[in-house]
Amino acid sequence: MVPLLTFLIGLDIDRGTARREAIQELLKSEYAKESLVDRVTRSVDQFIGDLLDRESVGVVGSVAARAALVAIVIAIIVAVIVIARRTARGGTARQEGIFGERRRTASEHREAAERLAAEGRWAEAIRERLRAVARDLEDRVIVDSTPGRTAGELAAEAGRALPDLASDLTTAARVFDDVTYGELPGTADDYAMLRDLDERLRTARPTLEKAGPS
Repeated sequence: MVPLLTFLIGLDIDRGTARREAIQELLKSEYAKESLVDRVTRSVDQFIGDLLDRESVGVVGSVAARAALVAIVIAIIVAVIVIARRTARGGTARQEGIFGERRRTASEHREAAERLAAEGRWAEAIRERLRAVARDLEDRVIVDSTPGRTAGELAAEAGRALPDLASDLTTAARVFDDVTYGELPGTADDYAMLRDLDERLRTARPTLEKAGPS
């Protein structure tokens, strides 16, 4: 790694001029609507082209050194693209909370969950089953109806009202997050756990909070 860094530092490049040229290029109107990833990719492509055209590379560098430089830059581009996609995808999913845009009843969520489970689409079935749990708890006023609530927040609030099921609620929330945000596939066992919890919650009764002084 040290010899490669020495090689890069030793290149005779007017970095200030190159940076100013790159900034002026990106300020042009045709780049105004480009995404951050596109801008970075374009800048790096231009940098590589300018770098390999320099006469100094022929003196200081070699074919192997230039190939190593290109490989490093490509790795950086790939990392930027992967991070940008994950951030965009994760941000969109989290803004929706537990429920999607359409409001459904607990029964509708259960029916959708069973249909998806029959097709072996475990991640989607798990999401629908937890939505059935959340809607049922809201309809029975065990938890407040809170737009944008996360699975963890649901488990925490429901667990306070139903302490005997608090641990199972936390596990269910973790499974929901794993298949929704962690991109895990979900399993038949995970879905069976959610279905069993849903059935037990339907007959559970909240613990009365400690009354104030009479």
